Amino acid sequence: MPDSSHAFSAIAGADFTSRPTRRKPITVALGHVRHDVVRLAGVESHAAFEGFADWLRTPGPWLAVFDLPFGLPRELVLALGWPTQWLPLMRHVAGLERREIRDAFKAFCDARPAGHKFAHRVTDGPAGSSPSMKWVNPPVAWMLHAGVPLLIDAGLHLPGLRTGDACRVALEGYPGLLAREVLGTRSYKSDERAKQTPERLIARKDIVEALEQGRTRLALRLKLTHAQRDALVADASGDRLDAVLCLMQAGWASGRPNFGLPPSVDSLEGWIVTA
Repeated sequence: MPDSSHAFSAIAGADFTSRPTRRKPITVALGHVRHDVVRLAGVESHAAFEGFADWLRTPGPWLAVFDLPFGLPRELVLALGWPTQWLPLMRHVAGLERREIRDAFKAFCDARPAGHKFAHRVTDGPAGSSPSMKWVNPPVAWMLHAGVPLLIDAGLHLPGLRTGDACRVALEGYPGLLAREVLGTRSYKSDERAKQTPERLIARKDIVEALEQGRTRLALRLKLTHAQRDALVADASGDRLDAVLCLMQAGWASGRPNFGLPPSVDSLEGWIVTA
């Protein structure tokens, strides 16, 4: 059973990709939180959606934070005339081809002045996150398109958006929010081999050290083995570290009323936990 300070002791963090492969899988960090300590139990890789979907059906109780947007900007949805309730909207988006989504989003952007092309969710400001309608650099719209239907089909509970299995809770996270708290503007990862520099390696070491020492506003300490620490630092793509950053956000949310979400979250847009 969860301990008294946390509604869920079993937690997870998922670094999602909209096109999982063996080389670039969906990465899931599994762990437990007790009092102010998050212990990393292990890291799983899913090279296909099927394996990830199976994992989502793991019996609870558990709480997981996912690095993918759960909603679209209300301004965009209204402009496109799409459904203004979350589940019908997500069903609508899931039924579209990526080309159709890109054309709709591009037409929206083309009609707007320079510097204000994209619509933003309310949570993007405090989180410092990319607009969830972006289809390039990073293509987070494709992450929503691929990932949210999997969460819905697995019957997860998405607080503020959709009622599901209360023993399996899914929250939207953003590892960059926690990483920036430690590094400022320094980069710590790249999928391009030429950009996997010693400076980024040092930045990953700095993040891991800060997490282990509890030097973030989450006030949680990360417990690792030597081998786990080495693996997090060595992964130049940053996928393992991003999953662990989401795991830390899950640990924080599990001990907060309403999972740390603000009292008034837009029921169409959702919210990034810890923002």
